[in-house]
Amino acid sequence: MGLEDEIEAIEEEIANTPYNKSTEAHIGRLKSKLAEKKEKLENQQSGSGGGGGYSVEKHGDATVALVGFPSVGKSSLLNSLTNAESETGSYEFTTLDVNPGMLNHRGANIQLLDVPGLIEGAAAGKGGGQQVLAVVRNADLIIFMLSVFEIEQYDRLQEELYDINIRVDQEPPKVTVRPKIKDGIKITSSTDQDLDEKTIKDVLREHGYVNADLNLQENLSIDRLVDGLMENREYIPSITCVNKVDLIDPDYKETVDEQLRQRDLDPEEVTFISAEEEKGLDVLKDRIWERLGLIRVYMDKPGRGIDWEEPLVVEQGTTVGEAIEKLGGEMEERFRFARVTGPSAAHDQQQVGKDHVLEDEDVLKLILRR
Repeated sequence: MGLEDEIEAIEEEIANTPYNKSTEAHIGRLKSKLAEKKEKLENQQSGSGGGGGYSVEKHGDATVALVGFPSVGKSSLLNSLTNAESETGSYEFTTLDVNPGMLNHRGANIQLLDVPGLIEGAAAGKGGGQQVLAVVRNADLIIFMLSVFEIEQYDRLQEELYDINIRVDQEPPKVTVRPKIKDGIKITSSTDQDLDEKTIKDVLREHGYVNADLNLQENLSIDRLVDGLMENREYIPSITCVNKVDLIDPDYKETVDEQLRQRDLDPEEVTFISAEEEKGLDVLKDRIWERLGLIRVYMDKPGRGIDWEEPLVVEQGTTVGEAIEKLGGEMEERFRFARVTGPSAAHDQQQVGKDHVLEDEDVLKLILRR
């Protein structure tokens, strides 16, 4: 039996096993075995070339992947937001390769990737889906693009990304495992666990841990526990936009809102657009910026003053030291102190060190040794 057949057999057994306290440990072992075999298959496919795939070099301050089924308007959106020229058409599979474009917003250069339209079964390789999804795994943000007439596509997109080990809008599980030489498996937890100790230990053993210290900082489901033990998971934030709103009657909007709520999507947080008519794009740009968690730092350059045109774009929580690293050059060795004016400063020209955390629209002046 090949790996794909083994995976299918395990998935079928999980689907046919009712979940209750008496089957919990068994299901945990099955899910652990499934994760290991999927990882092995993934490594085999990537090692054998995997059909070529798509290679897109990351550029700019962040990378955003447009994810959607064929003909939802990703190419039109890319063309409206960027300087790209992605082929568009009213038929399916217009985009047959990954098309990058650069969105310039609030001083940031944000790379947008229009990936080929996914089809159901993409994670299993249909329609070149694995190669497409591999590109998505490297993104900093995912935009789920839906047709206003097919909101249910969101469910299938989520499933396809989950099957390729992308965990959308999740934080990594708070799981720490430290192998040791002897004394079996010891579990410590900062909170009560719904999983019993036997189930947790069975999952660890299925992953090859015989002697280990396991520390848990959250109440875990079996899936979260398995994710915490695997190294091939990607945790990526997302936003959702609904396209083609110019084609519906105003009274149909409530139907769309209800379909979104059924999927735990707040209609107020979903961006409604018309890529063709270029409506709603300013709101979408702002939401991309906010979800990426970017900030602008204006550099006060010696002899030239403050550069208001091209800020240094970094992530929220960036320190002065990390900003210097991004700037590169010899500044790190020559650094004496910095002066900051703006939201993060107690007063104008506050003298700070490398540990000072910057905020959006700070002005930063570096004082360097000669």
